[in-house]
Amino acid sequence: MQKPADGAAASQGRLVTGSTLGHVIRMTAAGSIGLVAVFAVDALNLFYITLLRQPELTAALGYATTLLFLATSMSIGLSIAATALTARALGRGQPAQARQIAGASLIIVGTCMALLALACYPLIDPAMELLGARGQTAERAATLMRIILPSWPLLGVGMCLSGLLRATGDARRAMYVTLGAAATALVMDPLLILGLGLELHGVAIATIIVRVAMVVIGLHGLWRVHKLVARPHVTLVLRELAPFMAIAMPAVLTQIATPVGNAFVTEAISSYGDEAIAGWTVIQRIIPVAFGVLFALSGAIGPIVGQNFGARRFDRVTSTVHDALKVTLVYALAVWILLAVGSGLIADLFQSHGLARELIVFFCIFVAGSFLFNGALFVANAAFNNLGFAFYSTALNWGRSTLGVIPFVWLGQSWFGAKGALAGYGLGVIAFGVIGMWWCFRVVGKMRDGGGTAPTRAPH
Repeated sequence: MQKPADGAAASQGRLVTGSTLGHVIRMTAAGSIGLVAVFAVDALNLFYITLLRQPELTAALGYATTLLFLATSMSIGLSIAATALTARALGRGQPAQARQIAGASLIIVGTCMALLALACYPLIDPAMELLGARGQTAERAATLMRIILPSWPLLGVGMCLSGLLRATGDARRAMYVTLGAAATALVMDPLLILGLGLELHGVAIATIIVRVAMVVIGLHGLWRVHKLVARPHVTLVLRELAPFMAIAMPAVLTQIATPVGNAFVTEAISSYGDEAIAGWTVIQRIIPVAFGVLFALSGAIGPIVGQNFGARRFDRVTSTVHDALKVTLVYALAVWILLAVGSGLIADLFQSHGLARELIVFFCIFVAGSFLFNGALFVANAAFNNLGFAFYSTALNWGRSTLGVIPFVWLGQSWFGAKGALAGYGLGVIAFGVIGMWWCFRVVGKMRDGGGTAPTRAPH
């Protein structure tokens, strides 16, 4: 395929030329700094809670986290649509259309998240019961949820702003959104949780303040610096709704599969008491901190794939996926080794004892290795979402979160108790990681040979 001229490349976007490995590393590194910072501060607020030496508080935070993950997952799914459509428009050399898409996307995301919050509010208590929370633990988790729930639209808009900044190739300002959120939390969490003695209420209030900071920082970068937001109006939003939802619906379904799978694991582990749930809560904080680079990688390669898809550079799409897998392999192996060596120290850091400590150490030494395959699945999903095959991501993630979780966790729990449930959670992803990458390369190869037959956005 003929390489675009320099002038054409400039009008199409900054990611259609240059080393794809360089773009993958640069975008991932910038995204990782902010994302890992957010996750690290999130782990710190759990650390502050453990200092209070009340296991029921740690368990309550764990139950609430399982449900709050639903909002995060939906926000990610919606932002994927905004990022993909905007990146494609930039790749085609249509910045005016990109501005319109970005403006409409922010309205759509905020509205969707507000509707989700309204729908979920009356379901908080039944959800806690379904997860296995009981007594005072369930009451505290439900209270935390009720305070945070109204801020879901802020979460969605903040994540969408970060994704739109990545769509332009501006990984640095996308990083500022999450890094600013982390800095805000770093100050507010200890002040509210320990300083003012608000405990879980402090966690909730700090979360709301952090989300406001995300929106303010993101709007400055996208609106004031890049001027990439057309002033939205009803006609524009309605015009963009159909193509947005064509990507968003399967992307959201893909993302919410993960909290559904995690909810099953939480329910399984809850049968072993608050101590086991406290250990699982710590593990849920370890995962994003330790493997945050892989989460950032899946977000980083989306704009690279999207811009090159818009420019019909399928050779570069293939190269991007290959390079992302190389980064995944090296990073996941390195982190697995570090977690295994430091497993005891990590358990000590969170004041863990008994079964909670056993689960944390078991995860670090054995289960963490499954993220070699989780990372491959992340890469495949990102590619499908940005190539117009979002339902393939949906099939993969739901397969992983049902067939790759339920039977494995059930069998593991039946044979080996809480550790067996955790082992099943890790083993189930292996097949889906392998299938995901095979499927991804097959799709990209067919698109390249057919001149690009994926669904594309019709010009206005």
